[in-house]
Amino acid sequence: MESQSRSIHNKRSTAMIPALLFLSLIHGVHCFYLPGVAPEDFQKGDPLKVKVNKLTSIKTQLPYSYYSLPFCTPEKIVDSAENLGEVLRGDRIENSPYAFTMQEPQLCTVLCRIMIDAKTAKQFKEKIDDEYRVNMILDNLPLVVPIKRLDQASNTVYQLGYHIGLKGQYAGNKEEKYFIHNHLAFTVKYHRDLQTGSSRIVGFEVKPYSIKHEYEGKWSEKTRLTTCDPHTKRTVVNSNTPLEVEVNKEIIFSYDVEYQESDVKWASRWDSYLLMSDDQIHWFSIVNSLMIVLFLTGMVAMIMLRTLYRDISKYNELETQEEALEETGWKLVHGDVFRPPSNSDLLCVYVGTGVQFLGMVLVTMIFAVLGFLSPSNRGGLMTAMLLLWVSMGIFAGYASTNLYKMFKGAEWKKIAAKTAFMFPAIVFVIFFVLNALIWGQKSSGAVPFGTMFALVFLWFGISVPLVIVGGYVGFKKPAMEDPVKTNKIPRQIPEQAWYMNPIFSILIGGILPFGAVFIELFFILTSIWLNQFYYMFGFLFLVFIILVITCAEITIVLCYFQLCSEDYKWWWRSYLTSGSSALYLFLYAAFYFFTKLEITKLVSGLLYFGYMLIASYAFFVLTGTIGFYACFCFIRLIYSSLKID
Repeated sequence: MESQSRSIHNKRSTAMIPALLFLSLIHGVHCFYLPGVAPEDFQKGDPLKVKVNKLTSIKTQLPYSYYSLPFCTPEKIVDSAENLGEVLRGDRIENSPYAFTMQEPQLCTVLCRIMIDAKTAKQFKEKIDDEYRVNMILDNLPLVVPIKRLDQASNTVYQLGYHIGLKGQYAGNKEEKYFIHNHLAFTVKYHRDLQTGSSRIVGFEVKPYSIKHEYEGKWSEKTRLTTCDPHTKRTVVNSNTPLEVEVNKEIIFSYDVEYQESDVKWASRWDSYLLMSDDQIHWFSIVNSLMIVLFLTGMVAMIMLRTLYRDISKYNELETQEEALEETGWKLVHGDVFRPPSNSDLLCVYVGTGVQFLGMVLVTMIFAVLGFLSPSNRGGLMTAMLLLWVSMGIFAGYASTNLYKMFKGAEWKKIAAKTAFMFPAIVFVIFFVLNALIWGQKSSGAVPFGTMFALVFLWFGISVPLVIVGGYVGFKKPAMEDPVKTNKIPRQIPEQAWYMNPIFSILIGGILPFGAVFIELFFILTSIWLNQFYYMFGFLFLVFIILVITCAEITIVLCYFQLCSEDYKWWWRSYLTSGSSALYLFLYAAFYFFTKLEITKLVSGLLYFGYMLIASYAFFVLTGTIGFYACFCFIRLIYSSLKID
């Protein structure tokens, strides 16, 4: 049997080129199942457990637990164990009163009857107004609503969850009314194994209806509905007589269950969820970014090979002091180019944090491309990123203190402590404020105290000690020697041209790295804020490689021009040049907010910009570190090539 994640990549092989490279090196990778996603076989008559998840809305971005509304409840509500990532996502998975039996269709099963009071009516109307959807799970598959689209390559697209209700008007009446979806027509698709006769669930769909149920006499548990009746084979096929949400009126919840045999195998059951009709856009994005990279690489090669070769040859041939006085360009600053910058401690901290981020992103990408972070493993991506972040602390400590030692620093413990606390503390403060806002809205998205304690433990119990250990090792290792000696007296920097102004060149430097990722960024934002699946990790990995190359090359080019202008203060500028792409990311996030999202509530807007601020800050640290190390290696290379007495 093939693993679920392996099949997804086989299906989408065109989008998963890096995955094939990795998989070709691994023998027998198809011989295991990922934890929690192994198939389950069902025989006819077996009970199926339908679970309910959070209520979600793309208009408010505030999830609520299913039972925060007065839906029908089972005898006892039991919470399913959630992992760290699920809790942070606001998932609240609980059992439900829906009783399914494998391959035994049900028609018009009455779930319960409730009476609406003023408070209940207000709750339902508010959630319908905000377009909340109900999310359910069967055999680890999320519930979807099939929507037929004539303008799509695939005629059917899937919407995650069904809307609680809708707003509408009666014919000839302009007053807007609220209607609730109280009848659900479920379709369970299964694939039968001809050898064993067992079946596996491969699809879970629903068509919601709003119907004003009718019955004769007084209501009791044995009352038969006249609007739909399994005995007379009368079914609900439309919402022509919808049920309005009114005070002191009743709501009768009912459901049908239909079973359909499918040719789709269990290993391929996620394909319909993950199929995207815009693969061409991703490829266009990749090709477009590659053209930018090739153009930039050509420029770098031309400038570096021709100019540097000529410059180094000329400088190495200088023999007399008179000729040396006539020098111009980057060699003139050789006595100052390795002079420690101002706020060198802070630079060391940011470089160490960037190394931590780079390691986390790289390993996460590799795991995702190999299929370890399957969408069937809810919360797996976020859990993996958190655990990788804390475990990469050892590299953060090493990078920061080793650079600090190169600056002739002695207090390595101070630098290691700043590396361990500064970035996480800033993010934690923003996160805590946002969590307080969510808590104030009584949303299930608020992180519970226990989870908050777990996050603090990961930080103080694992990340901080690892950063300290890495800092100790990094400081004990001999620092790299500068290829040229630094003069005791700093050289005066001549007046610079307007285009070499630090702010201008830094802002220009961030445009190309952002341009390499902004198309893919659109899909990531859509996945996060519009409640859609994102599983294009093959494309994302390619885009990440392009981002690294672009950050490195643009920083090298601008750094070279800066040195040619006899400006030797390159340390911070190299970091900020590629790091400025984070500013464009935040501006794009603001543009996306006003053009694509329908968020109107203040709290929801604050959540959006708060989380995007954290993402932009992380992007700044990541891209800045890439640019810094590229420039650092480049400068060491060119100055080590000179013969300086």
